[in-house]
Amino acid sequence: MTEARGSAGLHGETYPPGTPCWVSLMVHGMAATQDFYGALFGWEFRPGPQQLGPYVRALLDGHEVAGIGQLPSDRHLPIAWTPYLASADVDKTAAMVRHCGGTVGVGPLDAADAGRMAIASDSSGAVFGIWQAAAHLGTAVAGVPGTPAWNELFTRDAIGVAKFYETVFGHEEESLAAADVDYVTLRVEGRPVAGIHGVGRSLPRDRGPHWLTSFEVADTDEAVTRVTDLGGHLLKPARDTPHGRVATVADPEGAVFSLIHTQGRTEGRTGR
Repeated sequence: MTEARGSAGLHGETYPPGTPCWVSLMVHGMAATQDFYGALFGWEFRPGPQQLGPYVRALLDGHEVAGIGQLPSDRHLPIAWTPYLASADVDKTAAMVRHCGGTVGVGPLDAADAGRMAIASDSSGAVFGIWQAAAHLGTAVAGVPGTPAWNELFTRDAIGVAKFYETVFGHEEESLAAADVDYVTLRVEGRPVAGIHGVGRSLPRDRGPHWLTSFEVADTDEAVTRVTDLGGHLLKPARDTPHGRVATVADPEGAVFSLIHTQGRTEGRTGR
């Protein structure tokens, strides 16, 4: 998972197209959300582009790791972390999204001198972002507590949706060879960059197909306690997996994410 992002974007280089390069959260209470994640991950914040309203970038030891923006008071959209996939030309990628049965809800538009962006949904309805880097390349540090560790799409049918991402971004697909598991790993230049988990009828009706971001922590159980102490909620208790110890939680506004201690593992992984 740490290796999934490789060195691209982390040492002043642009992320290869199709690689998750940034995560962003739109909320109603900016100040309270910053307090929550600042206490949980040790993030500090500074202003970012304001094209879609008030927006800050989260920094870890001076390195940009995520974004938080404010929803208009009259917009009652689901509160969720959204991964952004890198693109060399966001306008062409947005056109391909539409061609492959997805929709483009925002943009493409310029985010000041940071880059050009769009927010889209795939053929199953899961929302994701598209980022064409300029001054802002994306997440600047990885593999340490407080950084995005993995992005996984939960949908009804992994194989069908994987074809969408393969066509739009050029991902290579690797299906898990297990009769009872519908899982596809998306790869870029041979590296695992994201996962697609087909869960059929187990997909939550109140959420539908959605991306889930996992954040690295030093101690999963301690981080869960911190989440609940800060007003968040535990959704799935901490459990050991082949990829590390994982728990699923929600922040006070309901944004769902996972906490994972990868124990030095670097291969692509899932939140199962």
